[in-house]
Amino acid sequence: MSTPKEKANELVDKFYQTTPNEAWINEPIGLAKEYKAYNQAKECALLAIDEVIKVCPYYSKEGCETIEQLRANDYEFITYWQEVKQEIEKL
Repeated sequence: MSTPKEKANELVDKFYQTTPNEAWINEPIGLAKEYKAYNQAKECALLAIDEVIKVCPYYSKEGCETIEQLRANDYEFITYWQEVKQEIEKL
């Protein structure tokens, strides 16, 4: 499994590759030289993570024999994606 930082970079890169290659979207923003397309890719990745977290109660519960195990799996799942989200916000 990827670390949260690796997953953050992977997701933003995937969304960045799908942004249009129009000149206006690749213009720098201000003095920081941040690019509109890259910021748009970050926003898309953050939205995707929010959707992943929303479906947490619906993902596979196989291998959980007790309610405690179930809760632990939910917690680990959500925690991982929240950490990915934090790493994206740092980019």
